[in-house]
Amino acid sequence: MKLYESETVELKEIYTPELKKEIVAFANTNGGTIYIGVRDNGEIVGLDNADFVMQQISNSLRDGIRPDVSMFTNIELLQEVNKYFVKLTVSQGTKKPYYLSDKGLKPTGVYVRSGTTSAPASEDAIRMMIKMTDGDSFESNRSLIQELTFTSLNKEMERRNLEFSEVQMKNLGILSSDDIYTNMGLLVSDQCKHSIKFAIFQGSDKLVFKDRKELTGSLFAQLTDAHKTIDFYNGTKATFHDLLRTDERDYPVDAVREALLNAIVHGDYSFSGSTIINLYSDRLEIISLGGLVSGLSLEAAMLGASQPRNEKLASLFYRMKLIEAYGTGISKIISCYKGLPVQPKFENVEGAFRVVLPNTHAQELSVEDEKYLPILRLFEKKKEITRSDVEEALGVGTTHAINTLKEMLEKELIKKVGSGRLTRYVPQGMW
Repeated sequence: MKLYESETVELKEIYTPELKKEIVAFANTNGGTIYIGVRDNGEIVGLDNADFVMQQISNSLRDGIRPDVSMFTNIELLQEVNKYFVKLTVSQGTKKPYYLSDKGLKPTGVYVRSGTTSAPASEDAIRMMIKMTDGDSFESNRSLIQELTFTSLNKEMERRNLEFSEVQMKNLGILSSDDIYTNMGLLVSDQCKHSIKFAIFQGSDKLVFKDRKELTGSLFAQLTDAHKTIDFYNGTKATFHDLLRTDERDYPVDAVREALLNAIVHGDYSFSGSTIINLYSDRLEIISLGGLVSGLSLEAAMLGASQPRNEKLASLFYRMKLIEAYGTGISKIISCYKGLPVQPKFENVEGAFRVVLPNTHAQELSVEDEKYLPILRLFEKKKEITRSDVEEALGVGTTHAINTLKEMLEKELIKKVGSGRLTRYVPQGMW
């Protein structure tokens, strides 16, 4: 009996743990046969402990490779004259990609057969195998990252008195039936590779940055952090009717919430890019990747039609009472601006969806008056301000502060109360 190495035959003189790579490679390609106790030149040298080797192979199949590949393998003890050697037949598996359990779904753990060698698979090849096996649903596909934790999600579940057990993780689509984390699991894990990029600009264009940050972690952590950041910059204007004071935010809180939830729940996470939030002096823009689901027009979405791209993610958000019903987000945003002179805009292009929320108070200031915003923002924390407050807010001297306050008085942006050392300034409309 003469044996030769080929694309489907591998010869090993002795058993080593490295044999798992060959098994994985054959299972991920077209199958093959591994002979242990045979030199590279085809000479059968035999094994002194063939039974023990067979047991080692069985253990490797059970503990060292995922998903379970044992059903696609067959171990035989062969004899040539007085020499015993092992034949391991590996069939092409149906749950590709198979990988070394201690390495994970990455090139160091996934191998394919290339000629007479077993080579690491590229990330693109791994993704292709996952898609071919698991289908087109991004959420249900196996995650390339399997070392996941769920601190943020667990905290959110506890706050709502919801169970977060292994059974629940499978029901939610976080874990597959064979205990492998899915992309759904990756999205809600602390290791989520997607992010929100947040930029705050000085005016109504991108010429001057005030601040920028990238929000990472679980989608729930990103949602919380994004909402807090927007809320921090979401100014409040006080208006007075008779003696009744009413505080109005620059951006309706419910509109901000719905726009954020829509971007996170309906984003296309098969793209590697980030959700973008841009805050200008006159508008808030939220841009999510993917655009509307194919076949769903913008007109239909504005009427309330809905087709969730990420059904499992939407179901989890619904279960956690973050969204009330599918298809109501856009209509809620529109209702928040009902009767106002400015209205939200929705844009759907190939690969992206943008929501533009106008600042409800921005039209009250001209472009040249935007320089007074730091002073007007002082009234969010104080009912009245002094000259020294202006000096501190603008970082200027007394003369500059006095001139600025004089300009604002002339423009009727503020009113003067008292005189001399007791001079104070209040918003227009307060007496």
